[in-house]
Amino acid sequence: MRIVAGKHKGVRLEAPDGSATRPTSDRARENLFNILAHGDYAEKLRGGRILELFAGTGALGLEALSRGAAHCTFVENAKPALAALHANIAKCRAEDRSHVDTVDAFRLGRQARPYDIVLLDPPYKEGAIEQGLISALNAGAIGPETLVVAQLDPKTPWEKPNGFAMLDERRYGAARFLFLSRE
Repeated sequence: MRIVAGKHKGVRLEAPDGSATRPTSDRARENLFNILAHGDYAEKLRGGRILELFAGTGALGLEALSRGAAHCTFVENAKPALAALHANIAKCRAEDRSHVDTVDAFRLGRQARPYDIVLLDPPYKEGAIEQGLISALNAGAIGPETLVVAQLDPKTPWEKPNGFAMLDERRYGAARFLFLSRE
């Protein structure tokens, strides 16, 4: 696993042993960030504030920083994932543009202001996307202009919570990305 493009292109990322952390494949991440960097959402990414919930290794947030985001807040509370996350931030020399919040993403604390992009990659289980969205919304992390990108297993059913609009949906191998905004 590596950073696919941008300032930190080629940096190899660490991941904890076991299956508790499920990093997004390089191919899926590359396709996602090509959409974000070169499409309608480019202005949100370049210079934007990013929130990565269920950060794991931090691959999504670090890819965002590599492609021009100004800052990323990573939310993760699993100790093995935290060790890899801190190591990966250091490998990218992104400490000055990163903040790690060690809380449960399903119980996110109040945020100072909404983010430009919220990246949400919860455990692949039914209801996790919905719970993560509600947690971020209630915490003030999702504003009227926030783009939310949620990743889930293509086979996992989900229901769009009230107050959200579906903008797009893409599938890349074992990853399904939902692009959402507030209604």
